[in-house]
Amino acid sequence: MPQLYIPEVNRCLLCYDAKCSKACPSGIDPAKLIRSVYFDNEVGAELSIRSDKACLTCDAPCQKACVLDEDPIRIKGVMETLHEMAEDLDPEDFENEVDLSCDFCGVKLENPFLLSSSVVASSYDKIARAFEAGWAGAAFKTICVFTPREVSPRYAVTKDSGHFVGFKNVEQLSQDSLDEDLEIIRKLKEKYPTKVIFASIMGRNEKEWETLAGKVEKAGADVVECNFSCPNMEDDGLGSDIGQNPIAVGKFTAAARKGCKIPLIVKLTPNVASMTPMVDAAMENGADGIAAINTIKSLMGMNLDTFVTEPTVNGYSGVGGYSGKAVKPIALRFIHEIASNPKHKNIPITGMGGIETWSDAVEFMLLGANHVQVTTAVMEYGYRIVDDMIEGLKHYLSGKDLKSAGELVRKGVNSVADLDDLDRESILYPKFELSKCNGCGRCYISCRDGGHDAITMKDDKPRMNPSACVGCHLCVYVCPEFAILGSGSRRIKGRGVFGTPSKKVKNKAPKKKDN
Repeated sequence: MPQLYIPEVNRCLLCYDAKCSKACPSGIDPAKLIRSVYFDNEVGAELSIRSDKACLTCDAPCQKACVLDEDPIRIKGVMETLHEMAEDLDPEDFENEVDLSCDFCGVKLENPFLLSSSVVASSYDKIARAFEAGWAGAAFKTICVFTPREVSPRYAVTKDSGHFVGFKNVEQLSQDSLDEDLEIIRKLKEKYPTKVIFASIMGRNEKEWETLAGKVEKAGADVVECNFSCPNMEDDGLGSDIGQNPIAVGKFTAAARKGCKIPLIVKLTPNVASMTPMVDAAMENGADGIAAINTIKSLMGMNLDTFVTEPTVNGYSGVGGYSGKAVKPIALRFIHEIASNPKHKNIPITGMGGIETWSDAVEFMLLGANHVQVTTAVMEYGYRIVDDMIEGLKHYLSGKDLKSAGELVRKGVNSVADLDDLDRESILYPKFELSKCNGCGRCYISCRDGGHDAITMKDDKPRMNPSACVGCHLCVYVCPEFAILGSGSRRIKGRGVFGTPSKKVKNKAPKKKDN
């Protein structure tokens, strides 16, 4: 079963009110355990089931109850694998007390996980449910003094194995009146005083930016977030049009700063070659921190029959904002650009862009974010994902003997160097574990046609020719059985796999990048 473990977890529909859990006679919650594995909280799942052996002798009514009745998830096998893997865990390694709270511009967050400004944070009921679920705060959907006109449909997706990889939207701002949105903020702060509200605002001129900043502060917002980044605005001169122009960023930041005394941050667009000019303009005109990134301008989902891209509105579509896990590497690049600039040392950053799991959040924090915001993953899976974000981060910090989430911030900033400063005199050969190999030959095909002809097949098993291998590690990433180990942190759900250098000529530390 171990070889089926990951595919079965990925195949699960992650149901609401799952029938498999209802069918368990022992009160185990297989749906929650599978969900934990899916969202990288594998340690949490293993610790949860470790002492309960009921699954090992059960005839698996959970599996029979699976809604995929023609080909149900092999739940019993997944549970057996969790038990097997749990045997390698020492629970004492994960019992250290850790502090998940974060400080952002002087505002205390109970954990690093917030909702970003979008439909997932657009009403009292939604945000209240999110707060009850465990989210530390929310950036309220952008408030304005005008009512944007929306279209239908407004979303499109790219999928892999049934799950979102990329998500496109052409949605704009809050559909409520200004007074309605201000009342929602008041009610939320009254009911949930320890939760944090970022009030995202957008004005059309300096007066509106100033007025909106003052009004949301009076309503009880903890932070003002200036939306200089929405790519979907119907009118010119708003959203990302501002975020691409350092003069406009400076002018409207100063206007919002004039209107409020609470922390003020600006949310910047990735639709630029560099964010540095906009960061400079914002900080020089009164901003306390930066939010990044918003969505990336995109076209996707071309219909091959109608020749129209998605979402299609009466036969037409347009450029919209792209989000989801596919944009995470781009977001991390911009987070690092901001955090590594010595001109703005220790600038507070709220990071977003493709975050689904606690491990995604850790990557953002290592490269400079103080905490993270999430939208697309919530749109697909619901507020419940915060359970595994919180638990997974706790286990990670405890296992690393770290006392607080804040210790992660910027730990990885100096690991990024200019490409011409990287060590050019070493080769790290991949390590083949043939006992795990199923003989599919994927590594051979990729190395032959897309690599360096360093692999041959013998007796249905790959063999590497060191004289031809350049250590590119293409084979590591195409192997479906994780039978080839390389460098870095290739993740098998919650577990990293690492290789060691086979040949080392010289270990040259790269120079620090100079901005």
